[in-house]
Amino acid sequence: MLKSRTAGFQWKGALLQSGFMLGTQHGLRMLTAETRRELDGPFFKDYWASVCGLKGWGDGDGWLTNYVGHPMMGAVSGYIQIQNDPKGRRQEFGRDPAYWRSRLKALGWAAAYSTQFELGLISEASLGNVGQRPGTMGYVDLVITPLGGFGFIILEDILDKYWIRKLEARTSSRNTRGFYRIALNPARSVANFFRLHHLYDRDSR
Repeated sequence: MLKSRTAGFQWKGALLQSGFMLGTQHGLRMLTAETRRELDGPFFKDYWASVCGLKGWGDGDGWLTNYVGHPMMGAVSGYIQIQNDPKGRRQEFGRDPAYWRSRLKALGWAAAYSTQFELGLISEASLGNVGQRPGTMGYVDLVITPLGGFGFIILEDILDKYWIRKLEARTSSRNTRGFYRIALNPARSVANFFRLHHLYDRDSR
């Protein structure tokens, strides 16, 4: 147990879990006819044209997608970083600089994941050619996904420490405690799924 707490960052786990998340997202995108329609044509030429389509702030998506859905994606990818960081996974919200260092690292991971999802070789730009049509690729996702995700992580950490713990103390039912954790910490729960853990798992207790 001591070794797991003091070991370095678990790159293999973080990359595999992020890859699992990426594959799931793009797999769901492939269910849409709009994405499948864009798979024909020269890959690199279309991909480069899509990347060059990154202009302006908006991307044509609705408010809910850009300012709720994408931040949730940022929070999930950030929690993947956290759960693979032995120095950060047990940190709880507070003034301890170690907590904030951990969550800033998660912000960086979320920014890298978001950039790959939007512009990388396995991205919306390469699989579906998002960006070729004017107005379909903007800076909103590259900015709001990690920053909004950072905010969601802090909010879920606050809820976990100050609200979920109190609710758990009022019941002896494991199922009820699990429900509180999943319902009030959805991003952390999804990140647990991508490491093949129970959705309600907590590294801090």
